[in-house]
Amino acid sequence: MEMTESRKKAIAWAEEIVSYVDNDPRPIVKCRESRPITDVKDLLESSAELYGDNVAYMQKWNPKGEFETITYKEVLADVQGYGTWLMSKGLDGKKVAVIGPNCYQWCSTYLATCGFGCIVPLDKELNPEELKNQIQRSEASAVVFDRKHLDVFKQMKADGDTPLEVLVNMDADEDTDGVFAWKTAIEEGKKLVAEGHREYIEHEVDNDVMSILIFTSGTTGKPKGVMLSQKNVCAELMIAPTTFELRQDDIFLSFLPLHHTYECTCCFLMAIYKGSAVAFCQGLKYITKNMKEVRPTMMLAVPALYEKLFHTIWKNVRKQGKEKLLKNVIKVNRVTKKVGLDLGNKFFGEIRDIFGGRMKTLICGGAKIDPEILDGLQDFGFNALQGYGLTEAAPMGAFNPQDAPNSRSVGIPFPGQEIKVINENEEGIGEICIKGPNLMLGYYKDPEATAKVLDEEGWFHTGDLGYIAADGYTYLTGRAKNVIITKNGKNVYPEELEYLLGLIPFVEESFVFEDTKATGKDTLIVASIKTDKEELAEVLGDEYTEEDVMKLIWEEVDKINADAPAYRMIKKVIHRKRDFVHNTSSKLIRFNEDNKAEE
Repeated sequence: MEMTESRKKAIAWAEEIVSYVDNDPRPIVKCRESRPITDVKDLLESSAELYGDNVAYMQKWNPKGEFETITYKEVLADVQGYGTWLMSKGLDGKKVAVIGPNCYQWCSTYLATCGFGCIVPLDKELNPEELKNQIQRSEASAVVFDRKHLDVFKQMKADGDTPLEVLVNMDADEDTDGVFAWKTAIEEGKKLVAEGHREYIEHEVDNDVMSILIFTSGTTGKPKGVMLSQKNVCAELMIAPTTFELRQDDIFLSFLPLHHTYECTCCFLMAIYKGSAVAFCQGLKYITKNMKEVRPTMMLAVPALYEKLFHTIWKNVRKQGKEKLLKNVIKVNRVTKKVGLDLGNKFFGEIRDIFGGRMKTLICGGAKIDPEILDGLQDFGFNALQGYGLTEAAPMGAFNPQDAPNSRSVGIPFPGQEIKVINENEEGIGEICIKGPNLMLGYYKDPEATAKVLDEEGWFHTGDLGYIAADGYTYLTGRAKNVIITKNGKNVYPEELEYLLGLIPFVEESFVFEDTKATGKDTLIVASIKTDKEELAEVLGDEYTEEDVMKLIWEEVDKINADAPAYRMIKKVIHRKRDFVHNTSSKLIRFNEDNKAEE
């Protein structure tokens, strides 16, 4: 088939991206293999050609059984059949929503839909009313779901007030009662391909238009629909190899929700690009078990998980009476590693076994993490790397190079991307802005909101605050909308105080805010603190009282206040007994009144 002008243009663009990746002049960035891809369909086809017999996915079809494997060749055949079937149902150019746990069915739906239409990943934690709203707003004509959502979408279609035409149950073995089964859809699609139907296989993808519509999970207001093109996503996949080593024998453990771009781009799609495998975790309570079963080499997570794992490791070390010994080994190993002698294999074996025994790289994103945690994980022999991103950036905005990590920073921009700070205050802190081929097309049917964040020069105004050091590394201090402006005009960044409180061993989580009802000349800064009962017992003994706890908390808060100017001091403390209210991305909802309540 003759190549069209649009296809030639797409290939030229991809080759240009790879060119400036390969020629990045920065000495801290080590160039690694990258290849041009034009769209998600091209991504899968080229990887199946390069890595056909490699394992692409590892999944437990029977929860009590063993992990089974699916190769790249098998994925391509499934996706081509599935895509052919979906197009046969009149979905060409339309939107297909997908919802459910991390699994092969979810990924194949994403891959197939990107070959002819627009995929709409939905948050599986949303209630029926919120799901209906997003189906209506996205104008999705089809939805692929797990058994948990069967009744929800059957009722939604029956009501007739959504555009839903096709329902597919990813867990069913056969079609029932107007609902198609994912399994039979692929089987029937493969038969169509065998009969000569090549509509899907030969369909040319326009990588400039919206192909991915993701609703943000913000902590206030109505979620925005982020419009991403396949060019946005493919740019990320081609430039990321500059930052860390990823090989075709690597295995990702996937457990963060796939409807978030963090897990979707950086795990699911990145693995396809490099010919690696993705093993689907059965859930957080199975993470240690699944690690031992699949022995992964890569993992993406949020700070809370790494912090919990790290503190658990040290808690067990202390129980064994080996804390002093381990600290001495770490101290010595920091020196010997500089001359090529790593003592970790001998002394950290038990710790590495917790992660399956082969773990190499731990990537952290989604929120700020204590740099001591990252440094500590690096001491154990892992590449513990922190990055920064947003859904609107598909999602990567900055990352710490594997060869020059700085645990206190969120990293540096990728090749072809830029970061700048605007409207700096007297402390040199301003709003972070990013620019690059990964930036969204805009917010779906919301030009006013788009204009507020995307300027005419192509800069995306993130709403995050921070600064860029002389060496080019970016540091975040908080969100602009969260800043507390004191009565004397000073800025207090609650995230900075929460970070300091988080360094206290017995603090599980904290929330810093202004008591707007307080009267007086000074702004009243409040810290609501949820404590870890086990850690408290270690410090205070099993018979501690609430008075003991408050005294201990204030001792630590006073230490923080001692190093702060008067306007930034915490003046009031709440000892919270209940969990804080979070959104579905596990981020604390700052403007929820329950989070400010006294107990």
